[in-house]
Amino acid sequence: MTPKNMFKPLLAAAVLASAFAAQAQDKLTLQLKWVTQAQFAGYYVAKEKGFYKDVGLDVTIKAGGPDINPSQVIAGGGADVVVDWMPSALATREKGVPLVNISQVFQRSGMQLTCRKDSGVAKPADFKGKTLGVWFFGNEYPFMSWMDKLGFKTSGAADGVKVLKQGFNVDPLLQKQAACISTMTYNEYWQLIDAGMKADDLIVFKYEDQGVATLEDGLYTLEKTLADPKAAANLAKFVKASLKGWDYAIKNQTEAVKIVLKNDASGAQTEKHQARMMGEIAKLVAGGTLGKLDPKAYERTVTTLMSGKSDPVITKKPAGATTEAIWSAAQK
Repeated sequence: MTPKNMFKPLLAAAVLASAFAAQAQDKLTLQLKWVTQAQFAGYYVAKEKGFYKDVGLDVTIKAGGPDINPSQVIAGGGADVVVDWMPSALATREKGVPLVNISQVFQRSGMQLTCRKDSGVAKPADFKGKTLGVWFFGNEYPFMSWMDKLGFKTSGAADGVKVLKQGFNVDPLLQKQAACISTMTYNEYWQLIDAGMKADDLIVFKYEDQGVATLEDGLYTLEKTLADPKAAANLAKFVKASLKGWDYAIKNQTEAVKIVLKNDASGAQTEKHQARMMGEIAKLVAGGTLGKLDPKAYERTVTTLMSGKSDPVITKKPAGATTEAIWSAAQK
């Protein structure tokens, strides 16, 4: 065999090996709760840096939006794992969709109610008789629990509060259509500042400070997926690579922001806003063991959701709604 011919079998073997490696990548689809932004930086970083590929996964990341409910998407077979808030996931589970938390990425809540000082609101008791902007699609549950705790009905009665079904913008506060609106520490609050309002014009009530904070961005899958050994093994790989992505994003925020912007098909995000968001998101991810569900935070969430006297979000303590098995397997 001539030297030239000797390379042919080697080349063929290399091609076959490459093809086998490509086939070995198991497909997995992640549905995000919202549009492409730094809120989900860890997943985009994991994909961009090859962390998913390194564990044998071909991950598709589907952006969310105002008309997309992650729990409905996974129930309909449109995703293998979703990012959702725990109030929404537990409420959906009680209604019959067996969602299970497999990893809790956000350790703290970023939700808050931001009010105009000139509306006369200085403390929660001042909400009485006011119009408050609230997000729905599962995001309203913490708010409803808080109002119930305060003793305010949300029907619009004079002795309660009037709920404005808030779009995903800050216009109601800017246009004085509401005394307060829902904002996140990492997003809408800064939209108000960028729109010309000053911090001194606003008063902010963080859910964490009011004792009604519930867990937000976590990873959820279905019970039937966990019952499949191969699918469960892939979820563990996914969590392992995702947490590696989050660790990298937090330590390399400038690069993470560039990766997020690269994946923003809408082109609507700005580097300034995403950089600020990345810094705030890092604070929410920190504070515990990366990706591990804190039992105390879970119990606090459940208690808050069950506390409503007239219309609790969930009526009984969930059974089997969380598992540490996938997170533990991801540590190996």
